[in-house]
Amino acid sequence: MDAPTSVRFSRRTKLVATIGPASIGLVDRLIEAGLDIARINFSHGTEAEHLHTAEVVRAAATAAGRTVGILADLPGPKLRLGQLEPEPLELETGSTVELTGPGATGTTASLPLTDGSVAASLRPDDRVLLADGAAELRVVGMEEGVATCDVVRGGSVRSHQGANVPAARLDPDALRQADEAVIPHLLAVGPDFVGQSFVRSAADVRLLRSRIPASIAIVAKIETRPAIDDIEAILEAADGIMVARGDLGVELPFEHVPLVQKDLVRAALAAGKPSIVATQMLESMIGAPRPTRAEAGDVANAIIDGADAVMLSGETAIGAFPLESLQAMERIAACTDAFKAPTRPPSGTPSFGPDVDARALATAAVSMADADPDVVALACYTHSGRTPRRLSSLRPGVPIAAFTPTAPIARSLTLRRAVHPVVMAVDPEDPVAISEAVIHALRDRGSELDLRADDAIVLVQTSVRGGPNALELLRLRAPAG
Repeated sequence: MDAPTSVRFSRRTKLVATIGPASIGLVDRLIEAGLDIARINFSHGTEAEHLHTAEVVRAAATAAGRTVGILADLPGPKLRLGQLEPEPLELETGSTVELTGPGATGTTASLPLTDGSVAASLRPDDRVLLADGAAELRVVGMEEGVATCDVVRGGSVRSHQGANVPAARLDPDALRQADEAVIPHLLAVGPDFVGQSFVRSAADVRLLRSRIPASIAIVAKIETRPAIDDIEAILEAADGIMVARGDLGVELPFEHVPLVQKDLVRAALAAGKPSIVATQMLESMIGAPRPTRAEAGDVANAIIDGADAVMLSGETAIGAFPLESLQAMERIAACTDAFKAPTRPPSGTPSFGPDVDARALATAAVSMADADPDVVALACYTHSGRTPRRLSSLRPGVPIAAFTPTAPIARSLTLRRAVHPVVMAVDPEDPVAISEAVIHALRDRGSELDLRADDAIVLVQTSVRGGPNALELLRLRAPAG
């Protein structure tokens, strides 16, 4: 199947990759391969390593002349098993085991949890997964803070491995305290986005927002059933969401996760907020140089659903083929973007709040681009990032060149589908100067958007001081001589 000759596309979907031991020495090559956002997982590594990773990403992006965002992923509270003996401990299917608080060494008859309040809060029929699902328990009874469980699926577990329980059983104060403890380190790293783990309600997001600068966008990780139930309020409070399928697959039956993923992405589209689909997207590439066909389909379907970004975790953090993993994801995303029209918001137009003029201007710009086959890109000059965010939310079929005078605003746009942020300073109240600067910049950077001489561009002109807003149709004339 060949790409249509009458239409040219560049990749619109954003690529997020976790930087870890396998990739810290390859950041420059990952950026060259198309990395849009580097993820730093605070659940692993030291504070010094996190700071070093951020420095490496910033330096490599500057050297490459590209805008790359940084996502700091908060760990949240982590419930773990205590000390076990022997090790590993083999749990047999059909046996019975007790979950207790910290204290005695664990055996096949009794397993200690690091937080005794969680063990005491469990209820009959609750499901508990140990060691990322290596063993599965079902609570059958409670007595004096001890949960008696049937081993539904046996397996091998070790000391200090994780234990996953229903989110409703976690202490809300523990969630808040876990975030509070890492905020000073978060501010030292200075990310553009923060991934908030184990969000259960909009109140969790609002609390974190009150603790960190407005310049750091909050991406609420949807990995609990309460978060799914409160998704509209969470989307209103957060700057975006991540469909965190790892813990979500623990919280829900695995067969429900694909359907919930579609609902969450659809909700984000309707709210005009970006979404990231994450976890096990190219899992086999941790040890293999090529993805499976099923994994390629998983990435493509997330994009077709309407996700702004797709994310790599262990593939690039600890895998044997980190660069190849990103290159594979880039190829899948570029191909999918080229052959599938962008998924529109379910309601047609996301709400942009009370700014009716801004909504009308963005809608008109996208309609103009959709209606005129000669238009191959949208462009705007922005001080706050609002205009390109609005344009991206409407899912135009062409890329968006967003020019802004400040690097932080440019990096804040790296999560938005189809937006190509470029740092460029020009008088925001001089429409002629903006037009000339945009044309000149697009001529210089046209290869990034697959632009050519005589292509038509819709320039969205907005005034920062309440002046007239306008749309302008530009032609990228080849320079004279």
